[in-house]
Amino acid sequence: MAPSVLPDGDLAPADGALPEGTVVDPGTDFGVYIHVPYCRVRCGYCDFNTYTADELRGHRRDDYPDDLGREIALATRVLADGPRPAQTVFFGGGTPTLLSSAALGGMLHAVREGFGIAPDAEVTVEANPDSVTPASLAELAEAGVTRVSIGMQSSVPHVLAALDRTHDPANVAAAVAGARAAGLDVSVDLIYGAPGESLSDWHASVDAALALEPDHLSAYALIIEDGTKLARRIRSGEVPAPDDDLQAEMYELVDDAMADAGYDWYEVSNWARGTDHRSRHNLAYWRGTDWWGFGPGAHSHVAGVRWWNVKHPAAYAQRLSLGTSPAAAREVPDHQARTLERILLESRIREGLPIEVVPTDRRSAVAGLIADGLVEGAAALRGRIVLTRRGRLLADAVVRALTD
Repeated sequence: MAPSVLPDGDLAPADGALPEGTVVDPGTDFGVYIHVPYCRVRCGYCDFNTYTADELRGHRRDDYPDDLGREIALATRVLADGPRPAQTVFFGGGTPTLLSSAALGGMLHAVREGFGIAPDAEVTVEANPDSVTPASLAELAEAGVTRVSIGMQSSVPHVLAALDRTHDPANVAAAVAGARAAGLDVSVDLIYGAPGESLSDWHASVDAALALEPDHLSAYALIIEDGTKLARRIRSGEVPAPDDDLQAEMYELVDDAMADAGYDWYEVSNWARGTDHRSRHNLAYWRGTDWWGFGPGAHSHVAGVRWWNVKHPAAYAQRLSLGTSPAAAREVPDHQARTLERILLESRIREGLPIEVVPTDRRSAVAGLIADGLVEGAAALRGRIVLTRRGRLLADAVVRALTD
C-alpha cells in the first residue's frame, strides 16, 4: 500500500475532491489503511516507503498522529455525501508498533470519529517481534485492535541476517503469547528464498511458525527490488540471486505443511485456519472494493478513482498543515486497465475469477490452461477460474494467457 516509487498520474486537486461525476456506492465495503513509515533499521530487501530516524529531515514521529488526523478530517469532507463505517482498518509500515499503543489507539479513535467503525470490523496492526510487549498488546486490544500480524520472516539466524532482520527469533513466541493473552487474532509472516537459505532452513521456519498455532500465515517469495541494498549485493556478486526452482520447492513445502495442519489457502501466498481468520482487509484489495490509504506514499481507491500521497513524511505533514491534500497524483483507469487488474488480482484468490470477466477473444485460452494443469476443470464448469497448485506457482503465466 505504500511502495517507495510512485507511479505517474494526473495532477490531484488541492482540496482532494473526487472527479466531477464520481458516484460513490454506499453499498460497497470501505476499508482504511494507515501507513506508519518508520523503521529502526532498513531491511536490505525492503522497497516500501519507510524511513529510519536519520532520514526524517526534521520530521518528528511524535507529530505523526496529528498529521494523520488532518488527513482523516480531509477525507471525511471529501466523502461527506457518502460516509460509510470502516469494515476493516489496517496499520502497516514500516513498523507501526514503533509508535506507542496510545498513539495508535488515538489514530484508531480518529477513524472512529470520522467514519465510524463497524461493530464486527477487523482491525490489524503489523508488528515486529521486538517492538511489542504483553502490556502494549493489551493496550492495543483495549483500543479496538482485533488482530496482529507479526513479522517472523524466518526462525533461522543466518537467514534473518541475510534479510537484515534484527529481531531475536525467540521473541516471536513471546509476541504470539502476548497477543493471545490480549485476545487478539494472530497472523505470522514468512519470507522464503533468501540468499543462503536451504530447503531444510525453510522447513525449520515453517515448523517453528506452525508450532505457534497462528490463526493465519503469509509466506512470500523474496523478490529483488531495484534500488534496494540486497539488489546491489546481488549485482556485485556478493550474494546469489534467488533460485526459482528452489523457491518453487519451498512453496510446495509450505503449502503441504499448511494443509496437513488444517489450514486452507485462500490467496496464493496466504493460508488461514478457516474462513473467519482470513485477512478481510487484504481480500478487499484483491476484490477491488473501496479504501482510503492514509499517510506518506499511501495509495487509495474509491469509486474507481485511484490516488497516492507524496512520499516523505515532512512533505506530507507540510501539505496538511497548509490545509491541502497530500495527494501527489491520481488516475481513473479505463475499462481495459480495470479488466486487466481484476484478472491479475481475483485469479489469485480461492474463490477465483468469473470467466465472464475475461475478454471474449481470450476465453478460448481457458481450455489450454485446464489441459496444462494450471486451472481447475470442475471450477471452470461452474464459470470460475480457480488456480491449481501448479497454477499458483505460475500465476503470472495464467494472467498472460487470459490477457494476451
